[in-house]
Amino acid sequence: MMNKGDSDMALLEVEKLSKRFGGLLAVNDASFHVETGQIKAVIGPNGAGKTTLFNMISGTFPASSGSVLFQGHDLKGKKPFQVASLGMARTFQNIKMFSGMTALENVMVGRHVQSGAGFLSSMFRMPWTWKEERDIREKSMELLTLLEIEEFAHVDATSLAFGQQRAVELARALATEPSLLLLDEPAAGLNIYETAEVARLISKIRDLGITVLLVEHDMSLVMDISDEIVVLCFGEKIAEDTPKNIQRNPEVIKIYLGED
Repeated sequence: MMNKGDSDMALLEVEKLSKRFGGLLAVNDASFHVETGQIKAVIGPNGAGKTTLFNMISGTFPASSGSVLFQGHDLKGKKPFQVASLGMARTFQNIKMFSGMTALENVMVGRHVQSGAGFLSSMFRMPWTWKEERDIREKSMELLTLLEIEEFAHVDATSLAFGQQRAVELARALATEPSLLLLDEPAAGLNIYETAEVARLISKIRDLGITVLLVEHDMSLVMDISDEIVVLCFGEKIAEDTPKNIQRNPEVIKIYLGED
């Protein structure tokens, strides 16, 4: 494993990142690196700035100061679709399925960003678009099979159980062929069994060679699957270490359990 702080090989480099909303400093001078092949988690109490941090990394919010480098690309000023085109995909805490579409069709939406056919070609069903559409369908089905939900391919996605919808969302993100996957509270709203399944799927995704950065409140999931953990409190990074060391960190224990 690469030595911590070796920015020459880091897939994602967050340097002195800050975000101010009027008089509120939501994230203050946060720095960390994510190595290729890692599962890295960002944790902290409510209001710690975790989602704001994600929004800056993915291009949803512009940073007030600092920088984000992804695969050597400076993301300053880039829109979310431009960040995605570089190989970064993101899921959200609130699952967003397209209503009236099957699970397979939902995944195909993600795959279409890899499509070479233009709008007019697709609209008029030009012959060269047929093979591409078939390839998109086949690849999307492979992803549903990978995440073990192929039996629901032709079921309306919004009628699926919450855990199954989360798996569809993961498949849709994977359809963009990312090198980095950002997961915003993937266990939100899931029961114990579904959370264990999502943890297993995240590990499976990493085994495909995809790096994962996640924000999560479920500490059992975080401790089980993470290689390293970043802890935020009131917008500032207070710790970055292995799960074992984070569990023993006095400052982390204090913010979660109180002074006593």
